[in-house]
Formats: sequence, C-alpha cells, structure tokens
Amino acid sequence: MTARIFRPARTAMQSGTAKTKRWTLDFDPSAPRRVEPLMGWTSSADTRQQLRLSFETKEEAIAYAERNGIAYRVEEPKEVHHRQMAYSDNFKFNRIGQWTH
Repeated sequence: MTARIFRPARTAMQSGTAKTKRWTLDFDPSAPRRVEPLMGWTSSADTRQQLRLSFETKEEAIAYAERNGIAYRVEEPKEVHHRQMAYSDNFKFNRIGQWTH
C-alpha cells in the first residue's frame, strides 16, 4: 500500500490560504469500491482510505512514512502566480477587451 504526501490546494470557495500550509499524507486505495446492490451505496473494505494525517513539514511526513514502513510518493505543490490588478484598470481607455455592464 502506498501513500501520497502533498500540500492541499485551496478550494474554489476560499479566497485565502487557510488549510494549505500543512502537508497531508493520504493512503491510496488498495481495492476498488463496490456498489451495494440493494441500496446502491458505495462501500469498501479498506479502512485506510478514511485516514488522513497532517504534518507541519514535508520532512516530518516523510520521516513518519519511513518509520512505519509505508511506501510513499511526494507531490510538490504548484507555484502560485498572483496577478496584481487595481480596480481602476477596469475603466482604462486602452483596455484590450470590451468591458460592459
């Protein structure tokens, strides 16, 4: 069973960087989920899918995985590009695209 170590990206509902600074260790599913025929619920016998561990640094997460004999892969976070723009830029005369209400 392998684990994935990553820093979660912010959700579409967030404008800030809450819950994106810590590193997370998630286990990959060892068996596919199956649909229960009577009710149609999805189930799995693998309880490690429910487990999510968080760490302050990437090195702590790697040390935990190595200490417990867990195979892991590290996914580096993508670089965030911030585009600085003022509100007055919406009303410039040399604006590239049309801006209407």
